[in-house]
Amino acid sequence: MRTRIVERGDAPALMAIYNPEVLEDAITSDIVPRTLSDQEEWIDQHQSSHPCIVAINEEDSLGERGARGERILGYALVSPFRPRPAYATTVENSVYVHREARGRGVGELLLRDLIAVATDSGYHSLIARIVSDNAGSIRLHEKVGYTLVGRELEVGRKHGRWLDVIEYQYVVSI
Repeated sequence: MRTRIVERGDAPALMAIYNPEVLEDAITSDIVPRTLSDQEEWIDQHQSSHPCIVAINEEDSLGERGARGERILGYALVSPFRPRPAYATTVENSVYVHREARGRGVGELLLRDLIAVATDSGYHSLIARIVSDNAGSIRLHEKVGYTLVGRELEVGRKHGRWLDVIEYQYVVSI
């Protein structure tokens, strides 16, 4: 298993990972599934300054095939943290793993490689905003060195329930 930068042809595989979470869970705050054109546009936005990486395994039977024919088991990305210039070196990260590939080290590989990519891109601080009952994501972020820095109460609402969000932070050593 390894990672690479996302490509436009990976769009269907990313949709197969993301859209079930939109429809069935609260790990993302989106409420409308992505269309193919939405996903391709999203990939275009994550090609340079705010990259997305995918975890691939050519020999795996899980996941959808990506642009190069490999199986995509998950993806991770950084997005702008806040629009003000003083926050330019801080990003928010997200990690999504195919439901059937969880517990196999995919998330850890993605997050460790994403930290390296973000560091190489000049980012100093990564923020993870996690729905408070997402124990898997909390364990993952703690395992790779993130620190709990805050909790926001009832800031989201999805599937008829209020969502608390906890914030974890990773600060790159300089």
